[in-house]
Amino acid sequence: MVVKAQYEGHRISGIWVGVNNVRRYFSKSVPVIELQLDHLQIQCGLTPHDPRLCDWLESKNINARHRRSAVPLAMIPAGKNSFKLASLKRRSAAKTLLPHEPIVQEQTA
Repeated sequence: MVVKAQYEGHRISGIWVGVNNVRRYFSKSVPVIELQLDHLQIQCGLTPHDPRLCDWLESKNINARHRRSAVPLAMIPAGKNSFKLASLKRRSAAKTLLPHEPIVQEQTA
């Protein structure tokens, strides 16, 4: 599903999932979900703000690149009440949004 970074002023305050996605992917009886953020795995309550999620989103420079605009992200189901969150990269020719994994560069000594 495609979700969006949500802002409170100039700071990211969480993600906007949307009503239809909430109805489809989240049970009312589930108090928390598991999010996979690169190598980090956290459990988030279904509340408007989680500081770990906000810090991860800001570390991806989402705030700097798209100040106050809706930033699309991929939220991919990865098990029961578990999702992988990844930034999306826009393919310019086809204007298609694709999940984007960061390239890890090895450091030389």
